[in-house]
Amino acid sequence: MPVTWFLLSLALGRSPIVLSLERLVGPQDATHCSPLPPTPPHTDSDILCLPGDIVPAPGPVLAPTHLQTELVLRCRKETYCDLCVRVAVHLAVHGHWEEPEDEEKFGGAADSGVEEPRNASLQAQVVLSFQAYPTARCVLLEVQVPAALVQFGQSVGSVVYDCFEAALGSEVRIWSYTQPRYEKELNLTQQLPDCRGLEVRNSIPSCWVCPQCLAEGQAHAHGGDLSRPPFPFQVWPLEPDSVRTNICPFREDPRAHQNLWRAARLRLLTLQSWLLDAPCSLPAEAALCWQAPGGDPCQPLVPPLSWENVTVDKVLEFPLLKVHPNLCVQVNSWEKLQLQECLWADSLGPLKDDVLLLETRGPQDNRSLCALEPSGCTSLPSKASTRAARLGEYLLQDLQSGQCLQLWDDDLGALWACPMDKYIHKRWALLWLACLLFAAALSLILLLKKDHAKGWLRLLKQDVRSGAAARGRAALLLYSADDSGFERLVGALASALCQLPLRVAVDLWSRREMSAQGPVAWFHAQRRQTLQEGGVVVLLFSPGAVALCSEWLQDGVSAPGAHGPHDAFRASLSCVLPDFLQGRAPGRYVGACFDRLLHPDSVPALFRTVPVFSLPSQLPDFLGALQQPRAPRPGRLQERAEQVSRALQPALDSYFHPPGTPAPGRGVGPGAGDGT
Repeated sequence: MPVTWFLLSLALGRSPIVLSLERLVGPQDATHCSPLPPTPPHTDSDILCLPGDIVPAPGPVLAPTHLQTELVLRCRKETYCDLCVRVAVHLAVHGHWEEPEDEEKFGGAADSGVEEPRNASLQAQVVLSFQAYPTARCVLLEVQVPAALVQFGQSVGSVVYDCFEAALGSEVRIWSYTQPRYEKELNLTQQLPDCRGLEVRNSIPSCWVCPQCLAEGQAHAHGGDLSRPPFPFQVWPLEPDSVRTNICPFREDPRAHQNLWRAARLRLLTLQSWLLDAPCSLPAEAALCWQAPGGDPCQPLVPPLSWENVTVDKVLEFPLLKVHPNLCVQVNSWEKLQLQECLWADSLGPLKDDVLLLETRGPQDNRSLCALEPSGCTSLPSKASTRAARLGEYLLQDLQSGQCLQLWDDDLGALWACPMDKYIHKRWALLWLACLLFAAALSLILLLKKDHAKGWLRLLKQDVRSGAAARGRAALLLYSADDSGFERLVGALASALCQLPLRVAVDLWSRREMSAQGPVAWFHAQRRQTLQEGGVVVLLFSPGAVALCSEWLQDGVSAPGAHGPHDAFRASLSCVLPDFLQGRAPGRYVGACFDRLLHPDSVPALFRTVPVFSLPSQLPDFLGALQQPRAPRPGRLQERAEQVSRALQPALDSYFHPPGTPAPGRGVGPGAGDGT
């Protein structure tokens, strides 16, 4: 029941608004109506939101006309509360009763039975869809309005839902519509306050992390210095005009700084914008570095680029023309490296064996070029013994012919990424050519000795098979893009699998090609090529993938007007389902899901005709299935599983425990369940 009221000053948008903040006790949700009858509407627990198409109304219907929100506290204990959003949906009667044909024709009254619907109450199923990253919920409210309150085109009251929990400082989006849907859905977007805007933050545990937030107002009001390490306190006696002393007990405590940086994360927003997500303001500066494959340290690009001051939760952009998977962000604080993340590796694929060229421009159009290597920047051309020096002439030719990607440019210089894989392929081509010449000469000798011809052919077949095994087995990864966080998790898994003898194909790395061909044509071509090469198709199941598979199995086809983030996976089902229905899937497909996101038993039974592995707990068995029929020995397989697990763990932690949220909840699109 609601208890004590508070006043909360919230800066929502540009105008400060004073709202009453009610405290709710207990975790249960509730609904009530006003001024509808006192009987509360029936509420279904979280459901799967599928708005469907707009259909004609059969007569008078209830329809949502306005959404209204209010912030409240949901408290499990007196000082253990979460911010919650109360939603009120205002309803009105739309449409009219159709006049009976007999009454229009003869001008008389129709049969008395026709009047019964007009005297009956109106019922409606109202859907509330709530989305606040990383959670999404959807509830169904069954509302009944007596005939006495039915007035066409006028409001009949509102239904209030208590309540949707949301993270501090997050942006919430709310939709409302009826089932079936007679009109366009209502929507509302609202920015929630953070700890700095809450007068009752002592009741919210997530605001206890940063003592600076408690003292920030006093420190600014009395001239406190917060530009250096955080957490100042002011102490003064209870006397008029007393002298106030600042005490910063955590300034020299390394554990406090370690705890703060351990909770900090770098988050990529767009291809060129990112932010530092941390519980408190931290003095920091950031710069780009170049991470070459092979485990060498990331080399800072300062100069020619410079260090940039970083403000927590403020969007930052580097002056890049293009992005590259080898570009990483380093964050320093007090001349010590605190964070380093290759933000673009998951979306652009694994690290590439490219060479970074630094162009320096001087007066009178003088310019010089050097290639960044672990030993330093090698001038081009050069007679040094490094790899870049040996290929310097070719790199300069590629630069002049436009084959290098320009990453940055200004008056002082530029950065270019030049591919090296073609030179490696040339070396392998020469080696293969030499092998072919040797094989041709050997064949001539063996043909002269017919007794040895069969043995030679047997050896040649073994060489061909060994070459195919060295290239790695092909693997096509299919998934449902439930949200941006799940896409980053899929990208991390694909990047980790690329470190093994596997050739991974995923639509994340072929968006331009898929847009040109269309999703169906792209998936069909990739599936055919993968299976022809003896590869395997990996179905990565998530709540969204299970929902789409169930929809296909029930209806045979998807809704013709459905468009959304699952269109790519929806297109792949038309290529995948025939193999399962006709019994061709075993040996060509495997399934997988993530431990805390979906249980293998939730996968439809048709797809469990092939092995379904839970990751990362069953990584060894999963990798063994991917690398069949030439799976490595058990000891080597366990080593590779640990390697993939280490590469995947940061992405799993970021997905299931994002910074600033007490408990994760994942959904399927803007109206999904909470994933519990």
